[in-house]
Parts: sequence; structure tokens; C-alpha cells
Amino acid sequence: MDKSVAFIGLGVMGYPMAGHLSQMGHSVTVFNRTVTVAEKWLAQYGGSLAPTPAEAAKGADFVFCCVGNDDDLRAVTIGVQGAFEGMATGAVFIDHTTASAGVARELAGLGAERGIEVLDAPVSGGQAGAENGALTVMVGGEEAAFQKAQPLIDGFAKSVRLMGPAGAGQLTKMVNQICIAGLVQSLSEGIQFAEKAGLDPAVVIDVISKGAAQSWQMENRFETMIAGEFEHGFAVDWMRKDLAICLEEARRNGSQLPVAALVDQFYADVQEMGGSRWDTSSLIARLKRT
Repeated sequence: MDKSVAFIGLGVMGYPMAGHLSQMGHSVTVFNRTVTVAEKWLAQYGGSLAPTPAEAAKGADFVFCCVGNDDDLRAVTIGVQGAFEGMATGAVFIDHTTASAGVARELAGLGAERGIEVLDAPVSGGQAGAENGALTVMVGGEEAAFQKAQPLIDGFAKSVRLMGPAGAGQLTKMVNQICIAGLVQSLSEGIQFAEKAGLDPAVVIDVISKGAAQSWQMENRFETMIAGEFEHGFAVDWMRKDLAICLEEARRNGSQLPVAALVDQFYADVQEMGGSRWDTSSLIARLKRT
């Protein structure tokens, strides 16, 4: 059955995700801080435009959200214009923002007080994954809410899994970002080493990608890294935001992240090089500085 859906945040990820929900036949109302972006989305997909998150959420069975960080998330959920103000009892809020586990638990608690079911559901797969409906979605929350929301999430995901209670989705996304940071640095070092050793790095990667060194980063980023092209994915500024969340959580839970902390500082160097909006594979640019 087609559902009444709201989508808050039409950035590079939210825009196509909301589009998939519309193409599934759901009635989608959108809110975006930059109205021109929302108007462009409406021209492409139809639906409705709301002036506030609360208005977007009014009458919606499911409210999706994909914004920048904890503060942005609170801004669109809490308060008289926030989505929670417009949501009815029994509605489900699905947050795809990469944020802290703390804010996920906070919103789950506030939602419970209002009879709203809340899922933290960060994604992996980048802009291409969102556009192609091939995201990986890691979810925290209650099983009943997850079962309600999964058929809709399936519209833009290749893999969806409930990881545990509120906050578990965000914690899983932290693991994802920790692993990516180390992989991209290692790939950068490997490519530079091959070049310095007089090897053709493209041929080297073609060979080793068939063995134990293979990774998504290797398969999808080595060519652009060799070419020095860094406009193909998740920006350095956002990666540093995510790593800051990881490092803060590690301080809280007592885990050790020496490689992630080091790579975070390497990304700070890339920012100083003017690469704030370059994609995360730009770590190789730092190694190639003269």
C-alpha cells in the first residue's frame, strides 16, 4: 500500500533517496533549507513542498531525514517547527544522517515520549549508491519499527540490517568510516610506492585487485587517484566530521583508534592544501606534494 511520506534534507544523498520513494508510488512531501533545490526535486518527481519540517511531517506515516550533523538533526526534529511536532502517534522517523550515537538515543527517547518510533539508519555507498538505489543501511531501533520501515528503505538500498537498539546504526557507521580511513591511506601509499618503484600503478592494481588486497576503494577509486581527480565522492570535510564522531566515541568506550586518528590528521593536511571539498581518495595528493 502506498504510504504518506515526508523527506527532510535534499542534499547529494537525500535528493535521490527521496526520488526513489516517489518512484515507488508513495506520496512524498519534502522540506529543504534551500527552497530552490526542493523546487527542482518537485519538478523532477512531483509531490509536495512544505515550509517547515513540522508541516512536512504532518500526516506522514514515515518521516525520513538526511542532514549534515547532530546540530542540523536537532534543528529539524525538535521545537515548534521540528518534525516531531508534526508527527502523529505511531508514525516512524527514519534518520539517515551520519551523526553521533548520543543524538540517536536522545531522539529515540524524545520520540518515545510522543509515541513516535525512531530509527537511526546511516548509510554507506556514497552519491552513486543513492542514485542507483544500492546503499547499505545500518539501523538502530526497535524491531517493530524496523519491520514497518524496511519495505520503504529497500527502495534505495541493496542491504538493510537492524544492528541493535537506538544508536547501534550510528555505531556501525563509525566502524565503516574507521575501516575506510585506513584503506584509503594504504591504497594511496601503495600507488605512490608503485610509481616510485618504476611500476605502472594501473597494471599493479589490476593484478593485486584479483587477490587479497582487493577492496571497494581499490576497485572504484584507483584510476581517479592515479589521475589526480578528486571530484568523485564523499568530501574530506564530511569525513573529518565523521572521524571526529568516531574518535569521541572511542574516548567514551575506551577503544583505541591510532590509525584513524593519524589519518584524520592527514585529512587536516589535505584541508590546508585547499582540498576540503575533494573526495576522500585525495589522501594521495598529500603524499605527492613537492
